[in-house]
This record gives sequence, structure tokens and C-alpha cells, in this order.
Amino acid sequence: MLRRHVELKTYIPKVSEIKKNWYVVDANGLTLGRLASNIAQVLRGKHKPMFTPHMDTGDFVIVVNAEKIAVTGKKTQEKLYSRYTGYPGGLRQISFEDLLSKHPERIIRKAVWGMVPHNRLGRKIIKHLKVYAGAEHPHQSQQPEELQF
Repeated sequence: MLRRHVELKTYIPKVSEIKKNWYVVDANGLTLGRLASNIAQVLRGKHKPMFTPHMDTGDFVIVVNAEKIAVTGKKTQEKLYSRYTGYPGGLRQISFEDLLSKHPERIIRKAVWGMVPHNRLGRKIIKHLKVYAGAEHPHQSQQPEELQF
């Protein structure tokens, strides 16, 4: 039996073909993990038919009202964010409540960072996330669309 080898070509979009849209998300009352996973998908470009794992095909996301994010259970009292200074005894921890009162935008940024690739592509993608504690943002000239989850 004669078998022919047929090459199937995977479509790889050109950089000039990738359109970057801007979306705005209101985090008021939304659950942190669910919001972060949806934002990560949009940043990565998985919602587009031209998604390619090794390329930045995603969009820009603006998150407003980060100070009104919700978490379930006892996470407001028990969740800790840790970082290490690099010095002996340099472990620094801050609770969810304290971080929410001081820098609420960091909570969403850390949650989304945990859901994007931890490589050069992920570092490029996370720069497309703009988080603001209040309801105002300086990106009106980009004409962002409302994104509902």
C-alpha cells in the first residue's frame, strides 16, 4: 500500500497581523482568583483564534477598583504574601488586609503573575496589565471596551 506523506502547516500569525485591543475590568465585588484567571487568559491571547503559545497575541487589560476585590473564606485574615530580601533573616511577610489597605493593586498583579508563564514572554505579557486602586484610570485615549466575566 502506497502512503503519501502530507505536511500539515500550522498557522503562525505575523506580528503585523496581531491587533491589540484594550479592555477595562471593574473588580468591585469580584473574587480574586476567578478574576485573575480570566485576566490572564485575555493577556495571553487564549480568547483569540490566532493564539500561538510562543507569541504575545494577547490584549491590554485595565483593572479599576482593585481596593474592592473580594476573597472567600478567612483569607482576609489568614492569607500572607511573602518575599525575601536576599539577606539572612530577610523574610518579609504582609497579610492580605495590610496589603489591601496599603497597595491594593499589588494583590491583583501578584495573582495574575502566578497565572502567566514565568519566562521572557510572561514578563512581556504582565506589562500589558494596568491596575488602579480607584475607579479612575489614565487610558481613556485608548478607548477601552468594558470586559464582563
